[in-house]
Order: sequence, then C-alpha cells, then structure tokens
Amino acid sequence: MQHDKIAVIDFGGQYAHLIATKVRRARVLAEIRQPEDPLEAFADYKGIILSGSPSMASFGEDSGYNKGIYDLDVPILGFCFGHQEIAKHYGGTVINGKQEWGHADLHLNREHPLFAGLGESEQVWMSHFDSVTAVGPDFEELGYTVLGEGAEPHRFAAIGSDELRRYGFQFHPEVDDTLHGDEMIANFALGICGCHPTWTMDGFVQQEVAKIRAQVGDGAVFLLASGGVDSTVAAKLFAEALGPGKLKLLHVDNGLMRKDESAGVVQAFAEFGLGDDFHFIDATDTFLAALEGKIEPEEKRRAIGDTFIAVFEDEARRLGLTEHLLGQGTIYPDTIETGGTKRADTIKTHHNRVPIIEEMIAAGKVVEPLADLYKVEVRELGDRLGIPHDMIWRHPFPGPGLGVRLLCSNGEVADAEQLESITPAVREAASEHGLQAVPLPIKSVGVKADLRSYEHPVLFHGKADWETLQKVSGRVFKTVDGLNRALWNLADTMPRAFRPLAAGMTRERLDLLRECDHLVMEGLRRHGIYQDVWQCPTVLVPVEIDGAGRELCIVRPIFSERAMTATAAELPRPLLLELKRDILALPGISGLAYDLTSKPPGTIEWE
Repeated sequence: MQHDKIAVIDFGGQYAHLIATKVRRARVLAEIRQPEDPLEAFADYKGIILSGSPSMASFGEDSGYNKGIYDLDVPILGFCFGHQEIAKHYGGTVINGKQEWGHADLHLNREHPLFAGLGESEQVWMSHFDSVTAVGPDFEELGYTVLGEGAEPHRFAAIGSDELRRYGFQFHPEVDDTLHGDEMIANFALGICGCHPTWTMDGFVQQEVAKIRAQVGDGAVFLLASGGVDSTVAAKLFAEALGPGKLKLLHVDNGLMRKDESAGVVQAFAEFGLGDDFHFIDATDTFLAALEGKIEPEEKRRAIGDTFIAVFEDEARRLGLTEHLLGQGTIYPDTIETGGTKRADTIKTHHNRVPIIEEMIAAGKVVEPLADLYKVEVRELGDRLGIPHDMIWRHPFPGPGLGVRLLCSNGEVADAEQLESITPAVREAASEHGLQAVPLPIKSVGVKADLRSYEHPVLFHGKADWETLQKVSGRVFKTVDGLNRALWNLADTMPRAFRPLAAGMTRERLDLLRECDHLVMEGLRRHGIYQDVWQCPTVLVPVEIDGAGRELCIVRPIFSERAMTATAAELPRPLLLELKRDILALPGISGLAYDLTSKPPGTIEWE
C-alpha cells in the first residue's frame, strides 16, 4: 500500500527521529532525509519538517544544505534551528541570544490551522541559544512565549506565511513536555499537508520481519540478551521472523547488573520459551579488569562496549557461532546520543555504538530491528508480540548497567576556579526561595541545545515544597553558567565541606550501589508507584561530606516516554524518609540527595 509521506530533514538535533515518531503517531509515514539530498529525493513527499540542530543559525553554521527545498511546492515547517533557517531564508533576523531552557507558555495571536483545537495559551518546551528577532515581509508572528511569571515575552516563537506555506516554531512540539505538540504536528501533516492517515504499527512489524529475513537469509542471529525491555522485544521479533534454530541468545553478567538481576533474567527467558537457545556467562572479572583505572565517562563507556564484543566473540567461538550475525536491541536514543547521524553531537557513547560495533554495522554484520523506535513504541510492539506485561513495563536499564551510575574520580576538584566564581550567584538564587545552595566539586554529563555538556551539579538544602524546588532549579539554570543538574539534600543539615575522593570501579563499590538501588526499587514497589515512575537511577559519587563516608548517594526518579526528554518525578515524603533512614545507615555513605533535573539540561543517566 502506498502511504502519504512527510520528510523530516535531520540537521543533527536530538529529536529528528522523535519528530518522525510523532508524525507516525498521526498515522502518516515519516522518513528521515539529509539536508544535502537532491531535490528529486523529495518528489513523493507531501510536506517537509526541518529538525533542530547543535549548529548556530546566527553564525551561519551548517548553512551549506540544499536550499532548493524552499522552491518545492509543498508546505515546510521548521523547529528550533529549522525555524531560524526559514526565518533567515525569507528575510528575517536571527541573533545569538535570548537562550531558553524548559517550559514556557505559548500565547497565540490568532486562530490558525496549525493550532486547531488548542487553547489561546499552550505549554511548550524550549531548548535554544539562537532566537528569531524579526521576520520577512511575507511572514507574520503567530505566537510568542513567556518563560515564567513576570518574564519578558519571547517574540516570534511561532511564525508563518500562509501564502508561501512556510512555518516555524522556536519551541519543540515533538517533545512530550509540549503538552499538545502531537496535535500541532498532526495539524501540519493532516491539515496543512493534506496527508491521509494510513500508516500503522502492524505495517511496521510486517516491514521489519521482511527486512530481518532479507538481511539474515540462510544465516542466523546471535543476540546479546540483557533481559531489558529492548533486548527482550528484539528477541521475540527475531524469533517470529526467523523461526526455530536460527536465533541464539547470550546473557552476559558483566558485574554491573542490579542485585540478583542475572538470575532473574535466566529464569524469565526460560519461562518465555527461549531457554533452549539461551546461554549465560559470568564475566565480572573480565569487565572489572577492563575498567580498572578508567575515570572519564566516555572512556568507561567505550571500555564496557569493547569488552561486551570481546566476550561475545569468545563465546561465539566456544559455541561454534562465529558466522552468526550480531543481533542488538538498540533503540534510537542510543544512536542519536552517540552522535550517530552526520551532524549530531556526541552526548554520550552507548555500549552498542562503540567504534567496533560501528565497523560491524558497516560490514553488514549487525541486525537491529528496533533502531528507529523509541521506548514507548518498543513497548507497544512488545505488547503486540504477546510479551508478558511485567517484562515490557519494567524500568529501562542502561546497557552499561551500573557502570554509568557508579562515578569514578581521581580525587581532584573539578574546575575549582569556576566553582568559586559561580558560588555567589548560586547562593543568591537559592536564598530568594529560602534555601541554601552550593555547587559541588564534581561533574556529570548533560545536554543543552543538542550539545553535550559536562558541568557541575548544585546542591540545595532547606524545607521546600515541590513547586518551590522546581522554580529554584529552573532559576539557577537560566542565570548561572556551568551547571546542568540540581539536587536537593535529604540529610538533616547543610554540609559544610565536600572532598572528592580517588575511586575506581571496584566490586565493593558496585555491591554498595546494588544495595542502595535495591532499597530504592523496593521502596517504589512498596508505595505502589513503581509503574508511575518511568525510571529511577540510583547513583554513587565518591565525595566525602564533612569528613564522613566515601559515597554520596543520589536518587533520580523521572517521568518520560521516549528518553529524549524527561522531567523529575515527585516521590512521596514518607518514601523519602524511609530512604533517608535506610541508605544513610549503610556503611560508607556520606550523604543522600534527590535529583530535581529535567532533560535537558541533564541527561537521564549521570554518565
């Protein structure tokens, strides 16, 4: 069946495939195109969406794309960088300034088909350094945003020319934090472009089964099965596509799993009917040896990824499976955060996107049927394939496991001069809400305007309700450079001194993290909110507080659907009191903090 199609031009932003996903949610087929594609490549599309980008339109970065697209007789809609490029092309002005992060209120100047069915004011999501400050003669301002009470309006947040059928949004309608972004995208695809809604997930499944069979042919697949949602759904899809005897599964206990995790995975796959082709190996010592002495997050991730492949190849030889293709449950956030498209900035390298994997992909030795899907779609697919609810609705767990939740350090203070320079501004922002605050002498990975950041967290202390904590967090991110995370101290007193300690990846530290994580997971289940929270990483950071303990424990509950954006989840105060009692009582724990950060500016995982 022929489907009406929308082209999403990928300028390397975090959300290009998320845009395509949202178009598909409107049952319209969306395909990713590159900015340099020839005009003939766009002949069959009924509309074009321009993605965001880590590039700066104000400086003319990434301006060498095929601008002949603007001569095509189809509607074009741009988001963020795409919005700025449309404004520039038609005589508008873009400046580097007026940066915004997080929620804003979009106020519409008039009714318009792009916003059909929506209110006069809508919550939207901002993440940008550049801004449109004027539009050309054919355009009008459709709406402006206000980022918080009392803030000055941000003009030209939505622009358009009905005559030219060219439109732009400074905000990101594709992320879930733009509450009615799905409707805006559907209004463009169905209303402005006139597409018919005929694309379905059932059609996707049929397409992927055919692709798997075509790639594998008479061969077979050897899948690394972590037991997580993605690898489980991939295993079931491979089994459906290939039939008996053509899928082998390997679970590697890398020593970075949760408490009793591997035993549960082995049992689950046996109950799932794939036990006969399931193999298990405990490679804890191998992974710890590979991680010895490694401190920097990217170095750790690459070591974990490389070791996975080395273990996989050794087991393949031992089992006589060297000619099998490597199967992976890779989903799109893994690829995009690793800089997997031409322009995407590397936020963090996932274990399934280390260089050796990329070489295998180029050689056609890797099969990844979920690579264009997001977690919510993977779960929908798993449900269609008949996978038990508990297996597909467990919390996501990163491929590198606790390796990205156990931070390592050489014991040195990170950017001491910067810490000293931003401390007064941090304290001032907190004091306005009756809180104390201090930036911490450590760093974590974040993402700002599609670019990787490696910056300090700030620790708040004091009694406050959830709304106040969110307000003060948002304020420091907007007013103080060099920060990408906000924490709330759960201990009784504000710490006076923080000292980073030299610490690597050891069995003892991992066991302590496993125990902390177990307490958090059991607490979520005990209070009946495990399914309400999308994910809740527990992190250990080697920081001595006031001369006591070696590890600062951080709890990070978040709400999300696709992992491309996230908001901090509010936990019940009784649960926080229980965690405070139980975790602070563990030997070696120096403090306990609650991560309040959205994504952006902080990634879900700390590394």
